[in-house]
Amino acid sequence: MENLHKVGGSVKRLRQAGTQLWHGLVDAAIALFSDLTTKPAQNFINYLNKHRHRIVNYQYYQAEQICSIGSGFVESAVKQIDRRTKISGAQWNKENVPQVLAHRCAYLNGLLTISSKPKR
Repeated sequence: MENLHKVGGSVKRLRQAGTQLWHGLVDAAIALFSDLTTKPAQNFINYLNKHRHRIVNYQYYQAEQICSIGSGFVESAVKQIDRRTKISGAQWNKENVPQVLAHRCAYLNGLLTISSKPKR
């Protein structure tokens, strides 16, 4: 969707393409631009062909409440991790970062529990 506005042209056609992509109808969206010979239109068609395996039926996933389709949660987590890696005085060993992130993901997904045992 972020590349759709670069095609330009008819607002009606752009809206139709947006709706078709929302429903995962890549071929139908491509067909809307197949008669255009402009560079932006051809670039968009090439983009859709290259990434068609990543374009899902978002409307279905949203209606079935299968998963969140927004990226805000992920972007927020990335910002938090970025801030934590830049704490003044903190030292991070590159080799340890994947393990720390794996533990954090496991904890957030409920796969890792922290037990508090009383000290003796």
